[in-house]
Amino acid sequence: MKTKSISLNGFHGLALGMILFLLPCLLQAAHHAPSKKEFYSILIYHLKDAEQETRMDNYLKDALIPALHKAGAAHVGVFKPVGNDTTADRRVYVFIPGNSPEQLLQLPRTLLQNSAYQQAAKDFIDAAWDKPTYTRQETIILEAFPGMTKMELPGLKGPKSERIYELRSYESPTDKLYRNKVDMFNKGDEISIFKRLGFNAVFYAEVLSGSHMPNLMYMTTFDNRASRDEHWKAFSSDAQWKTLLAKPEYSHNVSRSEIIFLQPAEYSEI
Repeated sequence: MKTKSISLNGFHGLALGMILFLLPCLLQAAHHAPSKKEFYSILIYHLKDAEQETRMDNYLKDALIPALHKAGAAHVGVFKPVGNDTTADRRVYVFIPGNSPEQLLQLPRTLLQNSAYQQAAKDFIDAAWDKPTYTRQETIILEAFPGMTKMELPGLKGPKSERIYELRSYESPTDKLYRNKVDMFNKGDEISIFKRLGFNAVFYAEVLSGSHMPNLMYMTTFDNRASRDEHWKAFSSDAQWKTLLAKPEYSHNVSRSEIIFLQPAEYSEI
């Protein structure tokens, strides 16, 4: 019995030693494991004229996007509303994927540690108080839906100048009804209807921080406006969608919706 006791103690000691030896490796592997779902930042820059728009394009193309690549963002989208050049409030939407809200919120600080970015973004960073690059900026932080945890590049074939990107925003009257609308996309499988009908969605996500709350947003894409209209006509008449929409548990879960038609900038990567 004494020999058996010594043998078991020795085994336990060996096992403990192996665990302690492997623990740092396991923790490091867990630390570098890819996130199960993505997070997104949408920056909205408001501009007053063509000069600001040109400066913003130069900043995004030559400074921000290269720096974001270095920071780990593989694809950055830049979009402008249809008819943007005829409005008093011109806007530019910048879509940035990330691994965490903290990473996205820390981007301004991270970028300033990049000397190449500082040089390329000099006009943006050092703009005079009476000649800024933009008039106002908004930041929206989002978390990808369980039903689509990663953004997808649209499989469009038409000319880039004719493409239509549709950014939709759905607000709810209460947090409970908001969760109900999110469930409608995921558990109710609304996402699968869009996928089956070929809507080329880039993302579906919950707004974690923004000026409109509670709120969800998603983006679908089309080769042109006619294709967009055809897809939505098919969606409206789809039997699965009609069944889902008729379910009483999903009634009254949207209080306000907004549709923004966008076109990708020439240098957009999405």
